[in-house]
Amino acid sequence: MIQEALNRVDWEKSELLPVIVQEVSTNEVLMMAYMNKEALELSLSTKIAHYFSRSKQRIWKKGESSGHIQTIHSFNIDCDNDTLLIKVEQEGVACHTGRKSCFFTELESGESNSDVEVSSEALYGVIDTLYHTIQERKLADPTTSWTAKLMSKGENTILKKVVEESGEFCFAYKDDDESEMIYEAADLTYHMLVALAVKNISPDRITQELARRFDMSGIAEKNSRKD
Repeated sequence: MIQEALNRVDWEKSELLPVIVQEVSTNEVLMMAYMNKEALELSLSTKIAHYFSRSKQRIWKKGESSGHIQTIHSFNIDCDNDTLLIKVEQEGVACHTGRKSCFFTELESGESNSDVEVSSEALYGVIDTLYHTIQERKLADPTTSWTAKLMSKGENTILKKVVEESGEFCFAYKDDDESEMIYEAADLTYHMLVALAVKNISPDRITQELARRFDMSGIAEKNSRKD
């Protein structure tokens, strides 16, 4: 049954299947995401939405961090066999901003038509929330957003700030100034996240790399690198 469903998808067009997600009780469009074959198979077998994150480069169960899972009631595929529509029962909110739906910004005015229901920091943690906020600032006005201004100046300025903040942290460390170490570490973390956001590298991928290293010694990890 599951294999038959998987075979209905035209995987030759793309390894990633666009998925439109609707609330089953209201038909409100909650989000759009992607599934690869493994994510679709997991979704079909568990009836809990699993997606492939392009930024994290891995399978993720919707709500794995926040608990705001999506229970799937139906799967429908379009006439070209390359786009999926699923209807779900959404636990909590769908959007990482803490809103019910990801589609809350009017295109022409840029105004939000939905209020935040849940703190995104509470849902995803400070680092992930900060990264997504930095991503959102890419399109902000450089005259009102420091992040947008920094990004508009290009990679040399961004990298200069990373080096500068790294140096400030080292000076604070040498001075054995605990409060300054914390302050400068926060500055360094922010500027590193800006650099990662420009390249669309999610901090989750850093976490994955660190997790990979748990299974090997530091010397083995060093030796595994290419010259």
